[in-house]
Amino acid sequence: MVMEKAREVLVIGGNRYVGKRLVTRLLAAGDRVTVLNRGSSSPPAGAVHLVADRNDEEALRRALGARAFDVVVDQVCYTPRQAAIARRVLAGRTRRYVLTSTVEVYEYEDSIAPVREAAVDPTTVPVDLGLPWEKPEFLDTHYGEGKRQAEAVLAADPAFPSAAVRVAHVLGGADDFTGRLQHYADRIRAGEPIAVPVDNQPATYIHVEEIADFLAWAVDQDFTGPVNAASHGLLTTEELCAAVADRFPDGETVWRAVEVGEVSPFSFTRSYGMDNSRATRLGFSFGDTRRWLPRAVAETLGRGD
Repeated sequence: MVMEKAREVLVIGGNRYVGKRLVTRLLAAGDRVTVLNRGSSSPPAGAVHLVADRNDEEALRRALGARAFDVVVDQVCYTPRQAAIARRVLAGRTRRYVLTSTVEVYEYEDSIAPVREAAVDPTTVPVDLGLPWEKPEFLDTHYGEGKRQAEAVLAADPAFPSAAVRVAHVLGGADDFTGRLQHYADRIRAGEPIAVPVDNQPATYIHVEEIADFLAWAVDQDFTGPVNAASHGLLTTEELCAAVADRFPDGETVWRAVEVGEVSPFSFTRSYGMDNSRATRLGFSFGDTRRWLPRAVAETLGRGD
């Protein structure tokens, strides 16, 4: 029996939440995994750990040395500058590059129907490397634009095969560091108002384990270009809060509709639905949000006391 050669996979980031789950899956599949990050924490046991600031092109080259990879999965590329550095450094070192992108690339789309990948074609997106991408406050308010332009940088080079996984809003896991479900839990438990837009729209979601499964599956594929990754079924803020409220029978859900001003997480003035048919045609089977939502809430909030 001829054994297949283990793949060499580089994961940039990969030290928390989705990334560490992805690395664990790749190692379990027999891949040789290298994780590159700034060294704030170690990757799962069994992975090679390289330390470098991916914003420093020369430091990145030194850390990688002469290494080459079958696939690169970039979990922490947020700007076109970072994408341009990655493309220059990794050109000729990998047969395929997978960017973890986001549903936020569709922030300017307003469609009743779930949006398809063609709604934002990265080959037509203008790139501005001169914007202050290095400033955290700018990046925080231009997250979707940063990802959109990062996709565009990669798509501009046909000799550098790449895919962009546009990830829905992620829920689940005891290590969810975002605090978004906790926001609802705190207010429901205390009976404090939950601020939502007057016209509150639903969105697409995916469980943290499912997106890790998807990325591990994507490593084994050869498709390029953007692909939406979202569980079946949209969720409203009301449905999210109902699942949270089940954990706190003595709590109270109080809504406050606002026309202008800050609203709660996962509250949207327009529909944030993604069409996942391309990924389905490629062979990935998604779960249903309403089936895994109670589990996601239980994982994130624990017993609720």
